[in-house]
Parts: sequence; C-alpha cells; structure tokens
Amino acid sequence: MANHSATKKDVRQATKRRDSNRYYGKTTRNAIRDLKATAEKKAYEESLPNVVSMIDKLAKRGIIHKNKAANLKSKLTKKAAAIA
Repeated sequence: MANHSATKKDVRQATKRRDSNRYYGKTTRNAIRDLKATAEKKAYEESLPNVVSMIDKLAKRGIIHKNKAANLKSKLTKKAAAIA
C-alpha cells in the first residue's frame, strides 16, 4: 500500500474511475445485447440512435478504442439494413 497521501488519494480516485467505467461499459454492452435481440425493424431503428450515442460516449471517455466503437456501430447499422 502507498505511504504518501497523494498516492493514497490517487488510488481512491482510480477506484472510483474504474467502477464508473465498468458501470458504463456494462450498461452499454447490455443495451447492445438487447438491441441485437430485437427482431422488429421499427423497434430496432428507434433504439439504435440511443445505443450509438452510448458507444460514442464510451469512445470519448477512453473506455473503448475509437476503432472498436466504429466497428460496433457499423455492425449494428448493417443489421438494421438487413432486418426485413
């Protein structure tokens, strides 16, 4: 364990950030999973912008890489076009 007060504070901050990042990441993964399970075109297209926004926020915060965000969004929009 750290001995300096500044290092102890950094550990506390890192813990808070890690918990926050895990929460946002898991929430977004759940939203993606629910979106993929949707079979109706109208419902899919209504929830797609919200999920894309969540993915963009993860990339902006540095939780996921920007290329991973682009790949996820690409796959989701391809599925939107494929749903009959």
